[in-house]
Amino acid sequence: MNDTPLRPKILIVDDTPANLVAMRRLLAHAGAELHEATSGNEALGLCLDHEFALILLDVNMPDMDGFEVASLLADAGQPHDTPIIFVTAAYADDLNRLKGYRSGAVDYIAKPVNDVILQAKVRVFLDLYAARVKLEQTLEELSERNDQLEQEIAERQRVEAQVRHQATHDMLTGLPNRTLFHDRLEAAMQRAATGGRGFALVLLDIDGFKAVNDHHGHPAGDALLQAIGARLQLNLRSGDTVARLGGDEFALIVDDMGDAPVLLQRCRELGASLAEPYPLLGGSIVVRVSASIGIATWSTRTPSDEALIQAADRALYQAKGGGKNRCVLAPCDLSPSESAPR
Repeated sequence: MNDTPLRPKILIVDDTPANLVAMRRLLAHAGAELHEATSGNEALGLCLDHEFALILLDVNMPDMDGFEVASLLADAGQPHDTPIIFVTAAYADDLNRLKGYRSGAVDYIAKPVNDVILQAKVRVFLDLYAARVKLEQTLEELSERNDQLEQEIAERQRVEAQVRHQATHDMLTGLPNRTLFHDRLEAAMQRAATGGRGFALVLLDIDGFKAVNDHHGHPAGDALLQAIGARLQLNLRSGDTVARLGGDEFALIVDDMGDAPVLLQRCRELGASLAEPYPLLGGSIVVRVSASIGIATWSTRTPSDEALIQAADRALYQAKGGGKNRCVLAPCDLSPSESAPR
């Protein structure tokens, strides 16, 4: 923003050169930039190119009088509603004064012009103009500051949301991490305990992941974990949660699980999906892995979330010990699990 104050502009409109000279002399020290026009058309043209603080308009001019000029300026949407003072010898004529006010005049000055009255009225309108300009600048500065504050607030909210997301999500796969998983598990238990739908906890361990890391390097291992996370998300239903607990361990909270055969079938289908080939690193390598899956269902006899996790973990251990690439469902009473081979 330009901080240098601009001199206000005054337009003097009069078809008599002597009157223009007199007005120019009287306003020489008004602190304004003076512009002159000898006709209505010339005045209208100047108004298109300049913003005037005040227009001193002669009423009696040939071709187009002051009333017409004022009306045309009003019809054209005169910028900033520039005040117009009519300069006329017909000041005492109430009908002309009323006509002038209707045309847009804000004041009258009688001819012959009294220099004290002219200078006083011009000073009033220049002060009003300066106050308006200052107000507009202040409002503009406030608007800019508000925009800046809104941007700062939006950026702060974005950073805070990013920090919250990073605190609750795995950086590699973008899945909920262990912290968010436990929050979701506790929420699921609270819903179920108060009459909500039952749910199941599914723990997955990727069979063969270490071999991928050993043979193809960590970039391939990271790409594989990302691909596995994406496939798990594709198999989610509304209300389900999938999380990466760490390493090659994942967990699912299966909402509205259905009965045991339906749950087992769904987990088998999930395992089959995870066992499909994985093109990695732009397709330069293709790997195959599988998943060992342990399942525990919540019931009113489940004492705690930790007990549910331990039951699913025992079932997972049985799945891995039984040859991997299989699902094991823990019994509802959390006693030693029964195996459901794939």
